[in-house]
This record gives sequence, structure tokens and C-alpha cells, in this order.
Amino acid sequence: MRKLGLIAGMSFESSVIYYRKINEAVRDRLGGNHSADILMRSVDFQLIVDMQKAGRWDEAGRYLADAARGLEQAGAESVLICAVTMHLVAPAVAAAVSVPLIHVIDATAERLKAAGCRRPLLLATRYTMEQGFYQARMAGHGIEVMVPDEAGRTLTHDIIFNELCAGKVLDASREVLVGLIGAAQAEGADSLILGCTELGMILDPDALALPGFDSADIHVEAAVAFALDGAAGSRAA
Repeated sequence: MRKLGLIAGMSFESSVIYYRKINEAVRDRLGGNHSADILMRSVDFQLIVDMQKAGRWDEAGRYLADAARGLEQAGAESVLICAVTMHLVAPAVAAAVSVPLIHVIDATAERLKAAGCRRPLLLATRYTMEQGFYQARMAGHGIEVMVPDEAGRTLTHDIIFNELCAGKVLDASREVLVGLIGAAQAEGADSLILGCTELGMILDPDALALPGFDSADIHVEAAVAFALDGAAGSRAA
């Protein structure tokens, strides 16, 4: 079994999901009391939030790159950033280590292509929806990403940061997100990406009007494939 290195804590609510689901998948595959061989570096999310709000992405990249180096030095054979937004700095993280970085966007793109989906709606933080890195990497896979309008992006961002990151799951907010999905479907979306690792707390991807793809679940599957099957991790360009 290969050792996985998780950069976590962004938020810890979703990191708990990563830890649990990776271990469940390993136990299901290997049986008995097997669990994953994991190293986790859980950061103080407030430090990251402050960097995000101030646009200090270079500093955030250096911070996570240092975390990745520590994981590699401790024996990790791959690195995962357990937050979609922070894949904005994935190139800096990948450049800091010699082990593979398992990239959430690449893994999600492969799942979309396998399902024949080419025009997904992306629900995520404002940074992920507006900074362009997500759309650019998906375009490299031949996928055209849609996002909500300005009001929809604000609502989604606020639900993530003000509620889900604090462990709050509200029915009214679920209805808001379902409404955004319906509007996108009417505009030609053929699928939905839960592009923030907390969104699986409030939306069931199998119970929506569009085929749903949960980033956290897909990232977990890619990590387990690397750990147990020797599947290659991707590098961030």
C-alpha cells in the first residue's frame, strides 16, 4: 500500500470526509481491519482564508508547498490538496515535491468524459468560479464549464463559507442551490460539479435534476487507486 499525504484543514469539515471515505474504501477493498496509510498535515484554515481574501495567492502557494515538502520528507508517496479552491496554487505545490500530486480537477474531468458530459455547471467558492484556473484546466480536457450569475455565485460562496465550513446544513440553502441547478439546466448544462469539498454535505449528487459529480468523492477514489492499484498521480502544470 502506498502512503498518502493529505494537506487538510481547509475546512476540517471536509477533511473529516476525506479521511473517513479513504479509509472506508481501503477497508472495503482489502477487508478485515485494513485502513489507509495516511500522513495528514492539517493547517489553520483562518490563515488560508485571510490569504484568499487579500489575494495573497503566492503566499498561500508557498505555505502549502511547505506543507507538501513536510509530507514528502515524512514518507508520503503522493500529495493531495483536500480543498478544490486551493488547487489554484497546485502548480507551486507540485513543483515543491518529487512525488505525484493527485489533482482533483483532472480526476473530475476524467469522470465527466467517461459519462459523456461536456458542459457542466460548477458550484464552488467564488475563487474557484471566478479565478479561471478551474475552467482553463477543464478546457484542456475538452470540457466547457458553466457557472451561476453574479448573484448565484455570491449565494453559493456564502453558503460554503458561512454555513458548511461551520458545520451548518440548512434546508433553505439547499433549495437555493437546487434552484441554481435548475436554471443552469434550462441554459444547457448537462451535468453538475460539486466543486467544493463541503458541498457534498448539503447536496446528494444522485438526487438532482442533472447528473452530479462530487469532487471530494472523485478525489478520494483517485487517491485510493493510487494507494492500492499503483495508478499514476498527475502533475500540476
